[in-house]
Amino acid sequence: MITIEFSPADIEALEYERYHHPHPKVQKKMEAVYLKSQDVKPGQICRLCRICKTTLTTYLDQYQAGGLERLKELEYQGQPSELNQHSTTLEAYFMNTTPQHRRSPSCN
Repeated sequence: MITIEFSPADIEALEYERYHHPHPKVQKKMEAVYLKSQDVKPGQICRLCRICKTTLTTYLDQYQAGGLERLKELEYQGQPSELNQHSTTLEAYFMNTTPQHRRSPSCN
């Protein structure tokens, strides 16, 4: 497994980001690398984070290549939506339409 030296500042930042980063995937990356910084065995990290060893190795490689900033990068772009081609029309519609709020007869 990969050997990494962690600075106290990086350990503190990993500990913070694993709970406070806005994206859950980045939180998981931070958690895995944080556990590595705490000398948790790779098998335990994989079990606790519910990732495979290949994924753990990817996270550790990313950390070695660019530190915490590299871990924050998300490469998944998702699938393009068929609605993308209608975005201008949809935006115009919603910008010019006032929502009508109705109370349900069952609500008092």
